[in-house]
Amino acid sequence: MIDRVLVTGISGFIAKHVAVSLLRAGFAVRGTVRVLTTADKVRATLVKHGGDAAKLEFTAADLTADAGWAEAVADCRYIAHVASPFPMSQPRDREGLVPAARDGALRVIGAALKAGAERVVMTSSMVAMAYRANRPATITFGEQDWTDPDWPMLSAYAVSKTRAELSAWDYVRQAGAEARFATVNPGFVLGPALDSDIGTSLRVIQMIMKGTYPALPPTSFPIIDARDLGQLHVAALTLPAAGGRRLIGAADTLSLQQIGRELAKAFPAYAHKIPTHRVPAGLVRLAALFNPGLNAILPDLGTVPLADSRYVSELTGVIFRPAAEAVRAAGASLIEHKLV
Repeated sequence: MIDRVLVTGISGFIAKHVAVSLLRAGFAVRGTVRVLTTADKVRATLVKHGGDAAKLEFTAADLTADAGWAEAVADCRYIAHVASPFPMSQPRDREGLVPAARDGALRVIGAALKAGAERVVMTSSMVAMAYRANRPATITFGEQDWTDPDWPMLSAYAVSKTRAELSAWDYVRQAGAEARFATVNPGFVLGPALDSDIGTSLRVIQMIMKGTYPALPPTSFPIIDARDLGQLHVAALTLPAAGGRRLIGAADTLSLQQIGRELAKAFPAYAHKIPTHRVPAGLVRLAALFNPGLNAILPDLGTVPLADSRYVSELTGVIFRPAAEAVRAAGASLIEHKLV
């Protein structure tokens, strides 16, 4: 009997890469979507990129409701819980994304453990690790580090990812199921879009290549290529030693200015649009008083986060591509899909 993996939120940018990696590795994949009318488009994308249509199926389930999850996890050896809200524009309520992220994760994990799934891997984020008051200008974070969800500077997204992951670990500990659970904590996810339905992270690259803003804020992020992130999920699901671990997915760190320069060098036809200059941090803080949408980047101003992910490559064998390669792949795919 073929091994089946449930991938939640399979229409998302990261989830499609996870699904492609699983299908290429020989697994059958069942993907959840909120409405089944989106399934045909996702199927076409996955097949185009090497997935076997015969090993692919879809089911409807929503993180905000109980209906459908028992059926979704049935007969699945592994569960990849990738779905989580990540809007481009953050809500004013810093706790506004928590119910869908936290309660949705607990719904999926509870259903999976009840159904006897061998391993549940939850896609968390580096934002659940790297944010707290009085951070130094350069901060190195690792597996044991946690973001303080009560820090007032946090964005709604960072609050939701942190509270969701904390609740998930509490749940599996109380269930005595830590060895059946792991998280993958990626940095800024770039790499190629598999179709024209791109995620929030690639929209940042899209805005840079379109010249939406004349200059860029002084922010930096550890970066992972989505192709490597897909492979990391496969390893987290299948390797016994990955149970009970938080696996950071990140290569080197680049600033937005470095990303802009890399894109301008790689795609000279777009260089005249791409900003490479830096907006002073003080000016960004001032602008945030009038544009609340900028509040999400305030915690990152002037800080260089470095991810200690060496243990992940040693444990899983997944070697992360250099960040610059992920940037170039993202830009090339946006051009390919006529999104810039």
